[in-house]
Amino acid sequence: MPADRDADLHRRLLAGDERALGEAYDAYAASVYGVARWMLDDAGYAEDILQDVFVGLWQRPKDYQPARGPLRAWLCAVARHRAIDYLRRAATADRCLRRIVDRTAVSADSAESVIDDEVSKTVRAAVCALPEAHRAVVLLAYYGGLSYRQVASTLGIPEGTAKSRLRAALRLLAMQLGPELRD
Repeated sequence: MPADRDADLHRRLLAGDERALGEAYDAYAASVYGVARWMLDDAGYAEDILQDVFVGLWQRPKDYQPARGPLRAWLCAVARHRAIDYLRRAATADRCLRRIVDRTAVSADSAESVIDDEVSKTVRAAVCALPEAHRAVVLLAYYGGLSYRQVASTLGIPEGTAKSRLRAALRLLAMQLGPELRD
């Protein structure tokens, strides 16, 4: 019976029936979310993958082939692949961030550079104390010199998300650093 339901949903999705997408979502969203959440251990990214999987089903229903297996299994496999892609991008971004931080070390030769070094250490410590998502955008944008678009591409997130995370990170840094270091 589930195979018949999946074939019917597929036929209706191909015809552009929005109710079929809703039915597929109601039936399989919990499983898709569960796979992404288990692999990433992050509710926000798991929700992004859930949305991405169902948008993909809506935009490309031909990608699913009912004869090859159940829709639930196919959707969970797509979620798994998206989670793996995210983990790979995150590992690459982490390596890039480490290189950027390593290259920003400043040597202290004079009294002025000692003061600058202390300020840099304080700022770097505040940046390192940021939540991972915020820290990544700050390091890529300010230490790596990347644009919003490049930051978004490197992290695999929408450009608007990169902008809002950077604004939130700057607010957090301003609160941590106090008025004497905000400039």
